[in-house]
Amino acid sequence: VIEINLSELTPLLNGPFTPDLSTKVGSDMTEKATSNEWPLAVEWGLIGSCTNSSYEDLSRASSIAQQAIDKGLKMKAELGINPGSEQVRYTADRDGILGIFEKLDAKIFTNACGPCIGQWARYSDPKNAPKNSIVHSFNRNFAKRADGNPNTHAFVASPEVTAAIAISGRLDFNPMTDKLINEKGEEVMFDEPTGWELPPKGFEVEDAGYLAPKEDGSSVTVKVASDSERLQLLEPFTPIKDESLMGAKLLIKAFGKCTTDHISMAGPWLRFRGHLDNISNNCLIGAVNAFGKKTNMVKNQLTGEYGGVPDTARAYKAAGVRSIVVGDHNYGEGSSREHAAMEPRHLGVAAVIVKSFARIHETNLKKQGMLGLTFVNENDYDLIQEDDTFNFIDIADFAPDKPLTVEIVHADGSKDVIKVNHTYNAAQIGWYREGSALNVIKRENAS
Repeated sequence: VIEINLSELTPLLNGPFTPDLSTKVGSDMTEKATSNEWPLAVEWGLIGSCTNSSYEDLSRASSIAQQAIDKGLKMKAELGINPGSEQVRYTADRDGILGIFEKLDAKIFTNACGPCIGQWARYSDPKNAPKNSIVHSFNRNFAKRADGNPNTHAFVASPEVTAAIAISGRLDFNPMTDKLINEKGEEVMFDEPTGWELPPKGFEVEDAGYLAPKEDGSSVTVKVASDSERLQLLEPFTPIKDESLMGAKLLIKAFGKCTTDHISMAGPWLRFRGHLDNISNNCLIGAVNAFGKKTNMVKNQLTGEYGGVPDTARAYKAAGVRSIVVGDHNYGEGSSREHAAMEPRHLGVAAVIVKSFARIHETNLKKQGMLGLTFVNENDYDLIQEDDTFNFIDIADFAPDKPLTVEIVHADGSKDVIKVNHTYNAAQIGWYREGSALNVIKRENAS
């Protein structure tokens, strides 16, 4: 039971580098930022993308922007707006909301992911970019996600708090209590933001960007150039045979936080999102290997050599050997990015065994016909060694509400037998047995 006293709630900033670290705005942030050497000057405030970008979100944030105009304040940081859809953008523009932001010289981005996944040209050389702080209303702020810069300290806030902090240019600004100096040298404060939950005149859009498909698509042919780097027709995944789960090799034992950004990085990689084989070259390259604590450096048990995760996975696949990924708590936290499940599947990973899953990623693994499993005993994570081989002894009896037994064979010949749980229902086991949920849908439609 969690009790929340609503009268004690204050605006929060979550971060940097994780949405799990929460700090109250104002003096708490001053103290924490100073002790941790987080830059207090804010360079960007970003509102929108798929999260916190509704008409109400933009309306409430624009009420802060309008106050800045009325009170004679100028922006101290850059402000960027990503409307959540063309309908939201068109309606907000019609109602003058976007115009308010533009009067403060805010940049109106397209209705897309944008800065939320690094799709903007902030730095020409992100790896050598300076230490800085940004605040945004996107719900994910992992290292390097926003702009590829490991020195960018990204903090998550509500749209209205993001707008207020961008106007102040200070990470420790408390819009409820702190004053700002306007162009006339006067002290001014923000009033509580207001906004419309729904547009008073209703939603409107001229071009929603939707093209209805043909009722009968049997005559449609999709042609993709064979040498295209960005597009590739998908081939159905073949089912993982029970016998291939005897002698599966450890690909990587991920240490600590392993988000969908660690599994499948965004940014420049997204140009390959229509080409599964090419984008799979980023598979798990951001995950920290528990052995050696390096990224993109794992042991190939077939050769004894060390190399990148995708290269090692491809070597196992070429040899007809299935591979296994082991992870820590909340594995797959972050985006609903299906590539984070499709890439390991494409490279021959049969199972992911972790202490706990982020819910959406666990479902994505199921949809791609893989095994998403959790340790019955979390301490069994510590048993996994670098040269381990996995035998799924009772996979033939895979059934709902029934744990699986896995034999782990270590390099010295010793063995450990562990139990792993799963949350597959009968339909999801059907996805696994047929290779993917898409294979099942295709069969059912054909019949």
